[in-house]
Amino acid sequence: MSVRSMTGFAQVRKTVREGEIVLGVKTVNHRGLDMHIHLPPEMDAFESAMRKAIKGRVARGHLQLNVSWNRVNGLAADSSLNRPLLEAYLEAFQRAQREFHLAGTPDLNVAFRIPGMFRAEAGPELNQEFESSLVVALEEALASLNRFREREGAEIAAEILERCGKIRKGAGRMEEIRSGAVQVFQKRLNERLSELLRASSIEPHRLAQEAALLADRSDISEELIRLKTHASELEQLIRTGGEIGKKLDFLLQEMNREANTILSKTGGLGDLGLTITELALAAKSEIDKIREQSLNLE
Repeated sequence: MSVRSMTGFAQVRKTVREGEIVLGVKTVNHRGLDMHIHLPPEMDAFESAMRKAIKGRVARGHLQLNVSWNRVNGLAADSSLNRPLLEAYLEAFQRAQREFHLAGTPDLNVAFRIPGMFRAEAGPELNQEFESSLVVALEEALASLNRFREREGAEIAAEILERCGKIRKGAGRMEEIRSGAVQVFQKRLNERLSELLRASSIEPHRLAQEAALLADRSDISEELIRLKTHASELEQLIRTGGEIGKKLDFLLQEMNREANTILSKTGGLGDLGLTITELALAAKSEIDKIREQSLNLE
């Protein structure tokens, strides 16, 4: 399955025996699947079937579905003028004119937009056959929506892979610098041990502890290995596709943690340490940019 964005839009029109169905579906980012379905009152019984169809096609995102229905022959066949309501409107209009000394004439366009001005006549019952047509139209809309989301998802995936490649390249460069910084690290260690040896009543086990602690605080080999491993896992997730948004979030947290640890260990190594710091900061910047993009992936 391709990587999908959580943002998309689609609209479908379908003609059936009872009239024309128009479905508009729109999705934006959300941590889970949040469905908002707006149906004409006579279609309320079909909401369950529509929710089931959506769950089969969409995994995450805030989804809004709007359904409208244009009956056959339109208003003339299905509605009649609510004469008592119109008469009440005109009477109220004239009374307001007399009471407040106003000029003007009633606007029928305004009157016809008053709720209840047209009373719907009893139409054909919406049965199981209509529900099937409605679900088919919805599945067409969802298929179109997913094509839209896959196109956008492909663009996001390409950018993430490019940034992930920069992180792995930077980690490789840090490994090269680290191997050249071994002599600098050994010099620091010897200087620290010399200071301890000049101190009075220093115990041998204290020397061993200080040496082990300094070595652990300065070595970034494990962090670099984990950073490159996580970057490779992230690339594999992108290429595999499917529902990956939450998995990406976890991997990016781990990658950011490794970059922070590397930054905490680069002090005291002179110019080599500054170069490693710059590379680690660049990696953090790429991780942050990937996180921004990943928030829009399903």
